[in-house]
Amino acid sequence: MTVEEFFEGLRYEFFTGVPDSTLSPICDYLMRHKGLSKEHIIAANEGNCVGLAAGYYMATGKVPVIYLQNSGIGNLVNPIASLLNEKIYRIPCLFLVGWRGEPGVHDEPQHLFQGEITHRLLEDLGVHTFTVSKSTTQEMWQAMMAQVDALLAARKQAAIVISKGAITADIKGDYGNSYSLMREKAISQIVAQAPDDIFVASTGKIARELFAVRETLHQDHAKDFLTVGSMGHCSSIALEIALQKPERRVWCLDGDGALLMHMGAMAVIGSFAPANMVHVVFNNESHESVGGYPTAIGSVDLCKVAQNVGYQSVHMADTADSLQQRLAEIRGRSALTLLEIRTAIGSRADLGRPTISPEENMKHFMLGLQA
Repeated sequence: MTVEEFFEGLRYEFFTGVPDSTLSPICDYLMRHKGLSKEHIIAANEGNCVGLAAGYYMATGKVPVIYLQNSGIGNLVNPIASLLNEKIYRIPCLFLVGWRGEPGVHDEPQHLFQGEITHRLLEDLGVHTFTVSKSTTQEMWQAMMAQVDALLAARKQAAIVISKGAITADIKGDYGNSYSLMREKAISQIVAQAPDDIFVASTGKIARELFAVRETLHQDHAKDFLTVGSMGHCSSIALEIALQKPERRVWCLDGDGALLMHMGAMAVIGSFAPANMVHVVFNNESHESVGGYPTAIGSVDLCKVAQNVGYQSVHMADTADSLQQRLAEIRGRSALTLLEIRTAIGSRADLGRPTISPEENMKHFMLGLQA
């Protein structure tokens, strides 16, 4: 089914979501036709989407649509169960869910279990669930939407779980920014300045690039924890490691989209202020790992935010030279530090997945922490 055919059956006006590569034709279509506006909001996390959707319904009486990767269902659980559900406020909502980890379809390890339980999770939440696959015809889609529309008219919730490749598009959005420093280059500079330190890398391309840098330098991976999945939580992992290992410097390699998803973690980090933690945020103002769609970080002064929640040292770099200067300053001081690095969108075309499993990574990392 083409994305145009998909939207012919989807006669709703307001969309909010967190981008997903499986849903890239839908995300590109919305960016092309609605941009970022009061009718299309890219939110910080999926729970944020539910709040926006509820506000839209109460203000207009119209049905909202939320799009997300199935890994984001966890962020939906509380607001669906305690806000939307028919036993509470009976707010209708349609969810478009990208099906990562679909059984029988090759995917990354962090998606496999989530893929198995996607439909069950939604049904347990009282969300009536349908599936769109490559074999779904336009007639089947129209019949499916007739059922969905009836459920929404009855003020219920429905979800359409969408398989990889089920929606096609001729046009792919092209997203960029004005920065020139490549993230992998920045990671290489940091690693070179911190040969004995601990690294916790966020999910997506940041973890892959840290792994690739170590491979290029013929170094082992015992000092690196590659956080696959659990988007937005790597800084909390890094915080507790820093508190438990005060004699070791801990670098958290975070992304702007991941930081926004659970930004409250910064306040917790600031309240403890471990002097051995450096929180690096690679800021390319995009959800790059799923297509480059913009984040809301462009309106945020991260350095001021960090200062206001208790970070004692804040820095920003956007070139290799300025990064080298900031790293020298950081190495000379023990203090909870934020380092914002503004980077270009893009990475090596040959960048593959790490060749070690998550379990192997954690085993070697835990041994490395004891060394």
